Amino acid sequence: MSTGTATTESPVHDHAHGHDHGHDHGHSHAPAPATTDEPAGPVNLTAKAAEKVREIRTEENIEADYALRVKVQGGGCSGFSYDLYFDQVQEVDQSFDIHGVKVICDQMSLMYLMGTEIDYVEGMHGAGFKFNNPNVKSTCGCGSSFSV
Repeated sequence: MSTGTATTESPVHDHAHGHDHGHDHGHSHAPAPATTDEPAGPVNLTAKAAEKVREIRTEENIEADYALRVKVQGGGCSGFSYDLYFDQVQEVDQSFDIHGVKVICDQMSLMYLMGTEIDYVEGMHGAGFKFNNPNVKSTCGCGSSFSV
């Protein structure tokens, strides 16, 4: 068991089917608050993570009205685990636009995710999304769950 910031990795699951209607993610001349790695809300995506999410959305033909859901669920050897998948917005969701990616999160998950930065990392042991969560007290040896 290690202590400190969690750095667990999670794949993005495709819970949606359909066609991508495409969006122009070009740069505009108007100031855009999500052009740096500055936090855009309680949960943040790095530019690299946002780029990978857009790539997955295109490859999987995810419909434009689906957003990236960031979720904390019970389970794993340390009590909680992360999940990322494309989903439709629900009335109870908080919604954030980060680097051109619409991110949604339910209220319960948001309590555990405040201040979390999600990055996309590639290394010798594979590639995946890494959660840097300042609220985590410990993670398990497998790296896929955490406790607060």
